[in-house]
Amino acid sequence: MAEAKTNAMRMLDRAKISYRVHVYGHADGKIDGVSVAEKLGQDVDAVYKTLVTRGASGGNFVFVIPVAKELDLKKAAKAVGEKSVAMIPVAEINRTTGYIRGGCSPVGMKKLFPTVFDRAVESLPAVCVSGGRIGCQVEVSPGDLLPLVRAKTAPITAD
Repeated sequence: MAEAKTNAMRMLDRAKISYRVHVYGHADGKIDGVSVAEKLGQDVDAVYKTLVTRGASGGNFVFVIPVAKELDLKKAAKAVGEKSVAMIPVAEINRTTGYIRGGCSPVGMKKLFPTVFDRAVESLPAVCVSGGRIGCQVEVSPGDLLPLVRAKTAPITAD
C-alpha cells in the first residue's frame, strides 16, 4: 500500500521538487534526531531537525540544524535580526505550525515563517528533514529545498 502523502510531500510535489521518502519505526519512542538518523542509516550531519522559536518582537522563526547539534540562541537571534529568540512551548507547536513535536517539517507549515538553515547544509548534496509526521523523513537537495521555504543560511549552532 502506498504511503499517505503529508502536506510537506504535497508541497514538494507541487513545486516539482524530487525527494526520497524514508520511513522508520517509532514504536520504541525513540524519535530524537540522532536515533532517527541511526534507524535510517544516515549520517547525523545530513539529517536536520526543525526548531520553532519566538523572537523578542513576538514573531516566530524556524531554524533547521543537524540533529546532533544544538541551536545557539544568540547566533540564531543575530541571523534573524532579533534581540533574542526562545523556543516556543511544546504545547504551541501544533497550533503554530500544523505539525506535532517530532514531526515538524520546515516544508508545509501553516504559515511560511522566516527560516534559517545552519550554514553546514551548503556543503551537502542532500539533506533529510521531517516529512511532516513522526516516522517519516524526506531527503531532498538543499538547492531545491531552501528556495522553496525561502530560507537563508547562517552559522547558528553551538560550537
